[in-house]
Amino acid sequence: MATFGNLSDRLADTFRNLRTKGKLSPADVDGTVREIRRALLDADVALDVVKDFTGKVRERALSDEVNKALNPAQQVVQIVNDELIAILGGEARRINFAKRPPTIIMLAGLQGAGKTTLAGKLAKWLAKDNHTPLLVAADLQRPNAVQQLQVVGGQAGVAVYAPEPGNGVGNPVKVAKDSIKWAIDKQYDVVIVDTAGRLGVDADMMKQAADIRKAVEPDEVLFVIDAMIGQDAVATATAFQKGVDFTGVVLTKLDGDARGGAALSVASVTGRPIIFASTGESLDDFEPFYPDRMASRILDLGDILTLIEQAQGAFDEEEAKKVAEKFRTDTFTLEDFLGQMQQLRGAGSLKKMIGMLPGAGAMKEQLNNFDEREIVRTEAIIQSMTKAERQNPKLLNGSRRVRIARGSGMTVTDVNQLVQRFEQAAKMMKTVARGGVPNIPGMGPIPGAGFGGGRGKAAQPKKKGSKSGNPAKRAVENAALASGEKVPSGTAAPAAGSGFGLGGRGGLPDGAPSEQELESLQKFLRR
Repeated sequence: MATFGNLSDRLADTFRNLRTKGKLSPADVDGTVREIRRALLDADVALDVVKDFTGKVRERALSDEVNKALNPAQQVVQIVNDELIAILGGEARRINFAKRPPTIIMLAGLQGAGKTTLAGKLAKWLAKDNHTPLLVAADLQRPNAVQQLQVVGGQAGVAVYAPEPGNGVGNPVKVAKDSIKWAIDKQYDVVIVDTAGRLGVDADMMKQAADIRKAVEPDEVLFVIDAMIGQDAVATATAFQKGVDFTGVVLTKLDGDARGGAALSVASVTGRPIIFASTGESLDDFEPFYPDRMASRILDLGDILTLIEQAQGAFDEEEAKKVAEKFRTDTFTLEDFLGQMQQLRGAGSLKKMIGMLPGAGAMKEQLNNFDEREIVRTEAIIQSMTKAERQNPKLLNGSRRVRIARGSGMTVTDVNQLVQRFEQAAKMMKTVARGGVPNIPGMGPIPGAGFGGGRGKAAQPKKKGSKSGNPAKRAVENAALASGEKVPSGTAAPAAGSGFGLGGRGGLPDGAPSEQELESLQKFLRR
């Protein structure tokens, strides 16, 4: 998640300097607070919020709880974490459902904040929780807003109440009021009313929103705000609070903002909690907002709970047990591997999931360079195989690999590397399933560690020699080994870190020998 990226980096640098000190002096604390203040202002956090935040951090950092701590630097990090949680709203709050259905949720906010898409995300999230939501098209002002809500509702798989065509035609107050009767008759238990927005706060917009609120008497009024508008979020939120009032906040476009000042300002200034966060363009990029988890993300402490929840939602526990048994009995196939990859994709963006791990900020460059399409390419290769080939990769001879490469739009090299990586991974997982420690490629076994099935046997030296199926390539490698030379670089294993062999191509065309290979072959032929 890009949100708070710059703030996280600045705070990490500040705390890194603190950790070199065994005891903190008042000057150290003042310097740290000064850096935190600059970082928050650069993140577009409201000035009043920054003053209040840094004042509390300084007061606690100079108190006895830090002076008597065994590790003062860690204690300061804990203080900053506590205060971040406080300005983000303290405890998480969920939707207040009505005792008698339907629960009415009204969405309000400026045009362009993402209300219509957010309505679909919220409806889909509620449907997963066994609710029956109804979307109401009460935005009759913006061009094609009704049609957009109908499209979003279709993607989310929920019903849409749209009696008016919109584009300036129809009475939004009447539509909103009639939708409640419709929901009761059709037995929908949640009604989500999408209201009109404007490019700026104006009197007409506020009056229409206030009239809709009075007509439907919603259980929740959610203020939808774009996280990228920075300090303007405070003025906009204050105006809506006075004109319409709202019970909670939803932050959108959190994936595109590296500052995140809105999130750190709105809850503190308005006193209304942030209930949900939209973290991407997909309808599944939507999650409840937890102040403590978000504070941990800002401080690069990770968000393991959210990661576990996403994994639990995507992976079937019974299926996981079956896969573990297949690893143990050495019956794990490429077909099983394909199923696991598809489940992994269903869990969401790998970049976001890895970014929830503690210390992920140190891997920012690697994460930015990570290409999630490698998984799609791997799936394409496996899906181009027959069922028999997936069950038994040993059937994959040369002609079959050429056919698979053509069918998947990849190269034979990609297919070879995938099979090689799959065999390595299956072997490692089999060792782990039997209680052993795997031999990690490129690192070897961990010194002193035992291996399943290998105890009590003396290590036998392996015969040196090429195992290549290509006669010319085998001759080159054997010649190099016989002469004591280094094996030509063109015959090396696929680059480490490539996704099951993908992405590890060199600069040479497939099958073309390098100059070093040709030279070694000539030496061998002269003998």
